Amino acid sequence: MYMKGPLVIDFEALWQEGMHDWHGKMPERMKDDALEEAFWRQSIAKKIIRQTDEHAKPIFEAIQHFISHEDEVLEIGPGWGNNTFPLQAFAKKVTCVDSSEAVLDYLNMCFQDEQNIEFVHAKWELADIQAHDIVLGVNCFYRMYYMVDTLKKMNALAKKRAIIAMTTGPIQPHYEVLHRQFGYDIKYPRRDYIQIVNMLYQLGIFADCQMLKLERTYHYATKEQLISAQSKKILNEQFNPQHVEESLKSFIKVDTKGFHYTHTFYAAIISWKPVKEVRANDNLEFTGDAEAFTYL
Repeated sequence: MYMKGPLVIDFEALWQEGMHDWHGKMPERMKDDALEEAFWRQSIAKKIIRQTDEHAKPIFEAIQHFISHEDEVLEIGPGWGNNTFPLQAFAKKVTCVDSSEAVLDYLNMCFQDEQNIEFVHAKWELADIQAHDIVLGVNCFYRMYYMVDTLKKMNALAKKRAIIAMTTGPIQPHYEVLHRQFGYDIKYPRRDYIQIVNMLYQLGIFADCQMLKLERTYHYATKEQLISAQSKKILNEQFNPQHVEESLKSFIKVDTKGFHYTHTFYAAIISWKPVKEVRANDNLEFTGDAEAFTYL
């Protein structure tokens, strides 16, 4: 029987564990700021100016319900601007905080004639910034080790509302086939939105959580490109490409332009009104009785 309640599970420790790879090592990009900067510089170089991801549109539409035209919005980790572009057009003012110079250089170039947006080059954990009406972070927490402090800071700097959006599973369905039918070990996601919801709960923040069903279609010119791209989550060093091809058959559409793989996934929209005092959940001690805890 499960005896302990959610207040005595260390969800931040689970989050931190999930930052490690499937061999228990912390990936270099998680630790090395130069590698992270190189990633963003290379990614942005491949983008068309003001290009955004199609699946970002319904995410912003859900976020937009919590924002008015008179709000000043603080955006954490804007990336290539999936939400920054519609935010700038909708809100009174937008402040973007990012640790990447490449990201901020790109966005600054895109918004060079706009007066209602500014940029802060800093890691969120270290950024010295004033409170805003709305504090927003979308898929930007992957390098944040001390997630509880991150959430506390969001709560402290939000005057009206804090909002987190995070895309989530399920994993591409052919990987389930590879695991069940062919016995391969798969790189299943190691962190997810539910850990954030539970960390907020432990802080005494009862957040709303809305799930959006989304779709993304991957396009490949050749079968070889398809198999190469859709085998990257196989953990085994050796695998049979024919197994990958077999697992993909029922999910692929083929036409004169190539191979098309449509994948269903979700976005969790987590939001809350700021709480004046949060629990010091890191000082919880389990007393040994079911569902019992005490504050030290």
